[in-house]
Amino acid sequence: MTTTIKLSLALTVTLLLSACSSVDPWVKPYERERLADIIMAADRNPVSSSYLHHVFEAREGARGAVGSAGGGCGCN
Repeated sequence: MTTTIKLSLALTVTLLLSACSSVDPWVKPYERERLADIIMAADRNPVSSSYLHHVFEAREGARGAVGSAGGGCGCN
């Protein structure tokens, strides 16, 4: 590679990396309250899903499928 190509490549990389430094978050902290509303949840019945997830973790804990600790009895 010639020095001109190396220099232009270095300049391009520098410009691309410096463009990411001033990115503002899309959601402001005071706007997150509206997005955390219950109606925005994808789960219709979170209590039931939490229980079923707990049972699944207790059963699969003996095999190590999900990675949770437990002996399979559900008493972790």
